[in-house]
Amino acid sequence: MEGSLRRIDSEAAVQQRYGAAAQVREVALCCPVDYDPRYLKVIPNEVLERDYGCGDPSRYVREGEVVLDLGSGGGKMCFIAAQLAGPRGRVIGVDVNDEMLALARRAAPVVAERLGYANVDFRRGRIQDLALDLDRLDAWLGRNPVNSSADLLALECEQRRLRSEAPLVPEGSVDLAISNCVLNLVPERDKQQLIGELFRVLRVGGRVAISDIVSDELIPQHLKDDPKLWSGCISGAFHELALLQELEAAGFHGITIEKWEREPFAVIEGIEFRSVTVTAHKGKQGPCYEANEAVIYAGPWRRVEDDDGHVLERGVRAAVCAKTFRILTSAPYAAETIGIEPRRTIAENERKGFDCRRTAPRSPRETKGFEYSETREPCGSGTCC
Repeated sequence: MEGSLRRIDSEAAVQQRYGAAAQVREVALCCPVDYDPRYLKVIPNEVLERDYGCGDPSRYVREGEVVLDLGSGGGKMCFIAAQLAGPRGRVIGVDVNDEMLALARRAAPVVAERLGYANVDFRRGRIQDLALDLDRLDAWLGRNPVNSSADLLALECEQRRLRSEAPLVPEGSVDLAISNCVLNLVPERDKQQLIGELFRVLRVGGRVAISDIVSDELIPQHLKDDPKLWSGCISGAFHELALLQELEAAGFHGITIEKWEREPFAVIEGIEFRSVTVTAHKGKQGPCYEANEAVIYAGPWRRVEDDDGHVLERGVRAAVCAKTFRILTSAPYAAETIGIEPRRTIAENERKGFDCRRTAPRSPRETKGFEYSETREPCGSGTCC
């Protein structure tokens, strides 16, 4: 019971503080961030003045993508992403705070008029439950007030129906999910679900870019119980290692610390809280098939291990399945690997299963073909060296 009360207190404190911050700027909720001024020109001043972030995950947006901003607040990050994604792209902002959503929705047509296109949509929901559309749920509650236990059961059924038939963000619908200093506001017991929801809504090949506050030590309970510290993006922070571990446990790969601020955002009882930006990818799941491909790890380390347990030694041709070959020869690994394709491509319907539980060297003859016996004079093609 006590844990439930703490959860309610922390959520209420977040709602109250950010509701007020949508009306009047609160400096304590910000970290200094340098955004590209080109993308700020079309954004109304009231949005810029009430922006609360600790990084710039928008720099990972690509043209034409579907972008999801978790905890979109007044909409600044969405409006920047809208310009980077362009008219062929689409941006979805999700927030639960009514005042922040009102600010963002009020600014959206202004930004659209200045850009010459409208590609931003703001939706109300909790970021740890991206399937439940709270506007649709409130509309149902307006028609079906809860006055009894039977009504409560009907409400639970409607929530399940909405998640299944009309999800706020459908499964596999997003190219890039971004978040700017918001994950730390989610109740601790919901953080694992939050990361799982991130994974659910991404398509295969999708990515996340998270800017948030993390702690360098475990946070004691008495700090977690402080609503002011929680709503101030401090005591609800992930431990710096726990964030990476949660992403890995959810099934992400290529998890990378892109930015790590040396100067802490805050120090409480000797615990340092700092801003980091982390990226991660979805797509290592699925069957493994043999395509006679190999990957050479180019260095600089003597050996490395990927998120599937493949140990790659510098300079060694490692036998990998077609899926792993695709992953390890694309971002974020491409700069450190050399992909070796077979002389004769094996058609997908001819490929046999590959045991990805092991890592073994691959003989050059496997990729060249055991019958390969070509002889070629040095620089005979005129394109060598």
